[in-house]
Amino acid sequence: MTAELHVGADAEKTVVSAYPLRTRTGRARRRRTGSLIESQPVPPSGRSREVRVTFLARVSLPLLFAGALLFVAGVPGWLLAGVIAGAVAALGRFDRRRAQRAVFALPGEARVLRTRAERAAFAHAVAAARRVRHTWPGLPGMIDPGSADRSLTQALDDLAAVLVRRQEIRRLRAGLDGVRHEDVPDGSRAVLALAEQRDRAERLWLETGEQANRILRAIDDAALAGESFLQEQRIGATARQAELALARLGAGTGPADAGPELADRTAAVVSAYRELNDRVASV
Repeated sequence: MTAELHVGADAEKTVVSAYPLRTRTGRARRRRTGSLIESQPVPPSGRSREVRVTFLARVSLPLLFAGALLFVAGVPGWLLAGVIAGAVAALGRFDRRRAQRAVFALPGEARVLRTRAERAAFAHAVAAARRVRHTWPGLPGMIDPGSADRSLTQALDDLAAVLVRRQEIRRLRAGLDGVRHEDVPDGSRAVLALAEQRDRAERLWLETGEQANRILRAIDDAALAGESFLQEQRIGATARQAELALARLGAGTGPADAGPELADRTAAVVSAYRELNDRVASV
């Protein structure tokens, strides 16, 4: 896998690629989080063709007037015509693209998810990965952000590969289940072969489901461990501030010993990231 992973989702598919994503129609904004770059579709402007044509006509009038003045001043007409036509054409393309719904093009070797269940699973993983990365500034010294970023991105890439296999198996299972053989004798070789392929498809279905769940659990566990640790730190800081305030008022009861519990939480965070690395390596 390359150093970056590009992810984009439009109305019909989710695209995962090692290369930057482009749109066939419409526009998308890129958001980088570590080595993960998400391309998010920009909602269409909703401007109709008539509105866009009227807008271009209004823009063309001042351009033509300025061109006439420049022509009188001695600027060649062919140059003015080319500049005005190019400007109007470029503005028209931009306005038309703004009005279109974003649809991502497919780069070479991209992984494409089209089925609803697989797209939802990957979207959940991307959201959980975003939560994981948001905890890193509060975990200095506990994890190596560079190594954790690579592991997390690799986990998403591995999950996409598993989900692509899973959606293909889903289609295959549906095709096999749709074969009717009531009028064929039970001992027929064709019926036996069909049953064997159904069993193989079912085993692959369960196997890929377990692989996907392992990766999803690892990402979720890392997110929950980091968020729990940070939340406990915030609660501890609030308790210490209250303790100091009460001590100044003469109501102090002595500092609470939170060292062992903090050590346990720290170990849980480190363990969650180690588990993420191990599960990714086992895929």
